[in-house]
Amino acid sequence: MASKGVLVVTGGSRGIGAATAVLAAERGYAVVVNYVSNEAAAEQVVAAITAKGGSAVAVGGDVARQDDVTAIFAAADGLGPLAGLVNNAGVVDVAQRVDEMTVERLTRMFAINITGSFLCAKAAIRQMSSRHGGKGGGIVNVSSAGAKLGSPGQYVDYASAKGAIETFTVGLALEVAGEGIRVNGVRPGIIDTDIHASGGEPDRAKRLASAIPLGRAGTADEIARSILWLLSDDASYITGSIVAITGGRAVFA
Repeated sequence: MASKGVLVVTGGSRGIGAATAVLAAERGYAVVVNYVSNEAAAEQVVAAITAKGGSAVAVGGDVARQDDVTAIFAAADGLGPLAGLVNNAGVVDVAQRVDEMTVERLTRMFAINITGSFLCAKAAIRQMSSRHGGKGGGIVNVSSAGAKLGSPGQYVDYASAKGAIETFTVGLALEVAGEGIRVNGVRPGIIDTDIHASGGEPDRAKRLASAIPLGRAGTADEIARSILWLLSDDASYITGSIVAITGGRAVFA
């Protein structure tokens, strides 16, 4: 039985989101596994959780749509008191220069990666904040090393969106610090997940491994462990921080 309340993980059907959902259930959370299109993958994550005696439900929804976000958090409310949110849902696109990017690409990029995180945080705060009668909780936003590196010639739009997420993390943390909510972020470097394939480079993690001081790409499980640590009481005096998880690659400024 879940002992720590409910955790909403957006983009929970694959990669970092899926790893976070499974580990969260092992740590005592009931988990809402959000997905936008791959219901089968989300249900596989739920099955992995319930097979170990955990509690989870897959909930479809586009985080950039207010009605969908409302439904996601209504599902969470049905499982119990909300304890946390992991803003993980995000998209990348094929490598392009800025002068080649379309308005449609930029609109999609910012709607999902930025607006979606705002909408989900808004919903979570309304359930967790002491200002609204809640008992507090935690939010972890998933950024990227691209926020500091800029990703020139590849994903400047994605990097810019993640830069916005880091500013959002700091501002929101200060805004709700007195309401029982801690807000932090993680800044993954090169992580071996299928997001690279969606950007047209399935072997990108392997190709860039030699440039990483630790000599390899990171894993989704390694990011998940950092996320769960930030949500835990072990990080009770940490808010407004961004944890760089980059294998030693210098993106700490």
